Amino acid sequence: MGQGSDQKQMTREASVILDRLTKRFGDFVAVGGISLEVARGEIFGFLGPNGAGKSTTIRMLCGLLSPTSGTGTVAGLDIGTQAEKVKQHIGYMSQKFSLYEDLTVEENIDFFSGIYRIPGDKKAARKAWVLQMAGLLDKGKTRTGLLPAGWKQRLSLGCALLHEPPVLFLDEPTSGVDPASRRSFWDLIYDTAGRGVTIFVTTHYMEEAEYCDRLGLIYRGELVAVGTPGELKGHLMSDQVLRVSCSSPQEALERLAALPGIRDVALFGRDLHVVTPDAEAIVPEVRKALASFQVDAVERISPSLEDVFVSIIEARDRAEGAQREVRR
Repeated sequence: MGQGSDQKQMTREASVILDRLTKRFGDFVAVGGISLEVARGEIFGFLGPNGAGKSTTIRMLCGLLSPTSGTGTVAGLDIGTQAEKVKQHIGYMSQKFSLYEDLTVEENIDFFSGIYRIPGDKKAARKAWVLQMAGLLDKGKTRTGLLPAGWKQRLSLGCALLHEPPVLFLDEPTSGVDPASRRSFWDLIYDTAGRGVTIFVTTHYMEEAEYCDRLGLIYRGELVAVGTPGELKGHLMSDQVLRVSCSSPQEALERLAALPGIRDVALFGRDLHVVTPDAEAIVPEVRKALASFQVDAVERISPSLEDVFVSIIEARDRAEGAQREVRR
């Protein structure tokens, strides 16, 4: 569940369209000419390090920030010329949940009903829907600040969907909640997308990115890769990955990082992932370097999304470094 295909993307109308969308702050290019289409009902994940341009892009798509150049549409509305209408046709939820903790659950729902101008004859039904969806039917009079993080998260999602927007933006919505609550939240996301709502989500949890239909990797304001999780792991990484299981993994990491022919070494739980252009050729060198360690496994594995992401960024940095050297 949650992983789509190009076929699905091609057969549905686009709900979010970016065409060379650019934002500059003086000489600094925060977003550099991003072009992208997201289909109706698709769950699209936006990945990138802090400062990469994710939040700036979302602020433009939400009508909160005007683009310097390029165009974008959300639910058929132009983000440059119809920003106020865009705001009426989207839902937005951030990692801070956007709730008033001194208000009760029902008072929060009533407040957002007013903000979104829910018609009077629909308010009761929409409130009942939020309480049911969030599992808070018996918590309506509870002060929101007393709720566990997972319940606040579901309440915040319900408030963002009160006005039944066709597009929902989620900015790291599961930050700070436990894994069980995160899984439960994603069940709600799947249900929402199944009703035709387009979901645009940013996350720094790589395992969570696997739940998305497609992903876009953004780095230094540029969209460097787009595809399903399977496509990104299967086709975008030219390097190979070894899993190394051994004693004292932190010390082993330092030993392996110094070997020629190894591009990167990172901890994954108690194991190490070793990124190299030729896994078969480097295995003897790895075993030799770890001769004083207890080594349980050295095996080639399929790359994780994190492996792919790091590989793409480092390849881009190497290319830019080589270009700078040539210009000198």
